[in-house]
Amino acid sequence: MPFLTEEFGNASSRHEYGSRARIAINAARERIAALVSVDPVQVIFTSGGTEANNMFFGGMAAYLRPSQVVISGIEHPCVSVPASKLVRQGWSLDNLNVTEDGEIRLTEISVDRFHLNGLVSVMLANNETGVIQPVREIARVVRKSGGWMHSDAVQALGKIKVDFEELGVHALSISAHKINGPKGIGALIIDKKLPIEPFINGGGHERGYRSGTESVASIVGFGVAAEEAQRNLDRYQSQVSPIRDKIESDLALIGATIFGKNVERLPNTTCFSIPDIHGETLVMELNKGGFAVASGAACSSHNAKASATLSAMNVSESLSLGAVRVSLGPHNSLDEASRFGIAVSQITDDLKNMAAVAISA
Repeated sequence: MPFLTEEFGNASSRHEYGSRARIAINAARERIAALVSVDPVQVIFTSGGTEANNMFFGGMAAYLRPSQVVISGIEHPCVSVPASKLVRQGWSLDNLNVTEDGEIRLTEISVDRFHLNGLVSVMLANNETGVIQPVREIARVVRKSGGWMHSDAVQALGKIKVDFEELGVHALSISAHKINGPKGIGALIIDKKLPIEPFINGGGHERGYRSGTESVASIVGFGVAAEEAQRNLDRYQSQVSPIRDKIESDLALIGATIFGKNVERLPNTTCFSIPDIHGETLVMELNKGGFAVASGAACSSHNAKASATLSAMNVSESLSLGAVRVSLGPHNSLDEASRFGIAVSQITDDLKNMAAVAISA
């Protein structure tokens, strides 16, 4: 709050007000760096995960000659769209397939699959199903091929350990809003040897990679959120997993399909579908009961079409259109989980009865 109400200095200014802003930004950068185990100099602030992902593709494509770009079939649009646009610049595009549980097939990974100076981007955890991807194994092969490995870790940050060096990637995208920080601030974490060109040119802010006056309040908030996430990481899973498990056990009783249930997932994410129940209808009815959930990805839940992620998992269109995503946090409780299960069951019965009456009429 002080940086929204009192501390109005521009961090690039040499006077006292600017110096205080710069000190605050440096402290936040250190906190964020600690969360992902890098040096502060490797943290480049952006407006969020979307910009960070675009910065990787745009910055690398501006430096390298066109080669090959490889992504998985379950990437967020802020990866799949900029990757596909590189085709217009002479790049070839290749997609990695996933299993029916939404995990990238390791049989898809080989040195021969990737090109020298090619770009590879695989998310650490899927934003709809929560399925954790084998990024470390893929990065190891990409490095052997002479390629450059990026991972969108926005969904995973604060839920599981995210260690830049252990993952072996060259770049990593993160965002504050997934760890209870402000919306509109994120970062691209880069290898010190990454040959990336500036994404936004101007006054040379963020080591010249992303010029523009810094949003001090947002950055400070990101730093505090990162510190909290690091402090609570060890007990996050033990707090949240039982709540998710309770929800899923109740959903199973009413015939719901849980996507990705057979592989490793984030502890806070459940993506399910109930046959013959449209996801958006269920979301709206649950909202009336005080439950805030999303039909598919939260950022595209207004689009009434089948999920690209679920399509890549060979989920039928009818089941995909019924998909609902539940995202939990330590503030949720087992009591809320019980009430949620009861609400879904009641709404499902009501909707099916209404449908039966309409057919008979």
